Amino acid sequence: MATTPAAPAAGGAAILDTLGDFTSRENWDKFFALRGTGDSFEWYAEWDDLRAPLLSLLHGRDGGAEGGGRAPEILVPGCGSSVLSERLYDAGFRRVTNVDFSRVLVADMLRRHARARPEMRWRVMDMTDMQFTDGSFDVILDKGGLDALMEPEAGTKLGMKYLNEAKRVLKSGGKFVCLTLAESHVLALILSEFRFGWDMSIQAIGNESSKSAFQTFMLVMANDVIHSLEKENTIRESYSSGVDVTLSLRDLQLGAVGDLKVIIPGRRRMFILGDQGNSLYCYKAVLLDARKRTETFVYHCGVFIVPKVRAHEWLFASEEGQWHVVESAKAARLIMVFLDSRHANADMDVIKNDLSPLVKDLEPGNPEEEARIPFMMAGDGVKQREILQEVTSEITGPMVVEDVVYENSDEDQSSMTEKMFRRLIFKRNSGLVQSEALLVKDSTSDKADENNKKSPSASKKRRNQKKGPSGSKTVLRIDHSYLGSSYHSSIISGLSLIASALDSAAVAGTKVSTTVIGLGAGTLPMFLRGCLPFLDIKVVELDPLVEEVAKKYFGFSTDEQLQVHLGDGIKFIDDIAVANSGATTQQLMSTGNENNAVKILIVDVDSSDVSSGLSCPHANFVEDSFLLAVKKFLDEGGLFIINLVSRSSAVREMVVSRLKAAFEHLYSLHLEEDLNEVLFATPSERCLDNSNMDEAVAKLKAMLKFPVNVESDMKKLQKLQ
Repeated sequence: MATTPAAPAAGGAAILDTLGDFTSRENWDKFFALRGTGDSFEWYAEWDDLRAPLLSLLHGRDGGAEGGGRAPEILVPGCGSSVLSERLYDAGFRRVTNVDFSRVLVADMLRRHARARPEMRWRVMDMTDMQFTDGSFDVILDKGGLDALMEPEAGTKLGMKYLNEAKRVLKSGGKFVCLTLAESHVLALILSEFRFGWDMSIQAIGNESSKSAFQTFMLVMANDVIHSLEKENTIRESYSSGVDVTLSLRDLQLGAVGDLKVIIPGRRRMFILGDQGNSLYCYKAVLLDARKRTETFVYHCGVFIVPKVRAHEWLFASEEGQWHVVESAKAARLIMVFLDSRHANADMDVIKNDLSPLVKDLEPGNPEEEARIPFMMAGDGVKQREILQEVTSEITGPMVVEDVVYENSDEDQSSMTEKMFRRLIFKRNSGLVQSEALLVKDSTSDKADENNKKSPSASKKRRNQKKGPSGSKTVLRIDHSYLGSSYHSSIISGLSLIASALDSAAVAGTKVSTTVIGLGAGTLPMFLRGCLPFLDIKVVELDPLVEEVAKKYFGFSTDEQLQVHLGDGIKFIDDIAVANSGATTQQLMSTGNENNAVKILIVDVDSSDVSSGLSCPHANFVEDSFLLAVKKFLDEGGLFIINLVSRSSAVREMVVSRLKAAFEHLYSLHLEEDLNEVLFATPSERCLDNSNMDEAVAKLKAMLKFPVNVESDMKKLQKLQ
């Protein structure tokens, strides 16, 4: 492949116009055909300017071509019609192999050099897919080849593929020499791809002889064996010292934890599998190389999938437990993959197909090259499942209500009774488990059993009847004192930020205005009603069918303290914000707002469109206009709580940046086991407890009617502004 032009020669514009796409084989064939035979062409960096630095570099390797040492095997990929190869040959470096994917060019170069330089080799070959064995060359000399592949419009895919090939065919201890214009996107790729196990140097090439006005640079990447051994020792030491840094799959491929083709006993590293554009999902994973070499390995490499509901168990969450899994799996290398809310209810075949090409790159060297990598699984954690209803809403899409019994985790082994949970699933978002509620035996059902049989509501009661172990029927109800989602617990704990204002309202017997946008199964508002009785709760829900499902299957009910407004949440807040802006102080006082010194607004809605990288909330809820309306809605005295779920760090930073611009104070509670991050924003310090958080936590706990692990949650609280 030839190289990107630095500056067209006079009268050559018509010829250059034939190229267009520098990655097209047909364009290059046409270009060289128009130029004719027997003519050399340099895009940049003439030989007179390259001679001294190049020969110094090459002579310094094993004594050079004329210093009595072994003559290096040199590869010139994308050679084009440059004189570089013939000048090297004439300088004594006879073992030069040139490749280019233009047949027109290679045929011409063979005619020109076959007699004068018989030992020099020419091959028609794509530099991104070379037919050379591993470790064939001592030096790879790239003169603009990478530049040509890295046109900004083309992205990095071809460039990465080429560099992978270059590193493959380069010998251990070899050098990759890149002559480049050093544009920022090219340098970014080079620095990324050679950041582990390579020594790098750069120098500017003089251009006294060049007709180009552009500066050429020579980058030299040396695969230093001694440096690599030292790095390997550092890596081994880090295993014993417990260093645990989350890496990317690319980091591993580039050698961040040593040679992946080699099993290093006791190697354990956390990393992220997959990314946007290359896989359907991202996965948290751990690479584990068996601590002891044994002849009883059944698999040279295996994948063990851990479902979300079991990820917290000691066997999978602790390092010691993970090593037990490795021993049980009888695998020399085990890739443990953890599923989370992103993969909820996703088809397991889809998950495996998504993982297969990703884990293939992590496979160690194996004599049986065709050996398949087996998939093992801890089970989805659901021991028993009963679907109660499947319904489709024009607004929310397909929904599923199901009762499940999870397999007992370690902490539940002593319990003689199995817990049953009722789940509401929104299938539009990768099978999102929107809500989960605990089912418990209705203590009043035994006494009222005979009356219920005669009652008109008996049929409704029977919907919640389950057969017990002996075949007897048990009436179950939703336990509204239980929070099925850990981020819901974080929302409650975060109320510590306004604990004093809440305490004052509770003591005075006044109600605290609390708005929740997004009903789901109603588990959060029902918990709030029972846990903090002085809250005046209004839930805004767009979909009437969601409310119907919540009432029918999740025991959701309304009263004077808890009401539902069916409508658009954004419009609801906008209308009140406008009213607040236009109201006078006297009007606000006459409506009783003097008692509502603090307000709470909770946004907990998922997005039907995740193409923006934002799964929760919908993008409209983080627009500047809505955030401004929220500030007016709170009227300088309240707490805005938003459940944020995004796999994109850039999107997350965008949301945080907008919240910082709109609000004076911003806090974050990030759940390590989930993607959820709960953000707390307030427009002023008027109701904020930020001087003594321990005291605020104690105040909140004293007010709560249901148990919440507030101390543990608040230890994770971070102040963002």
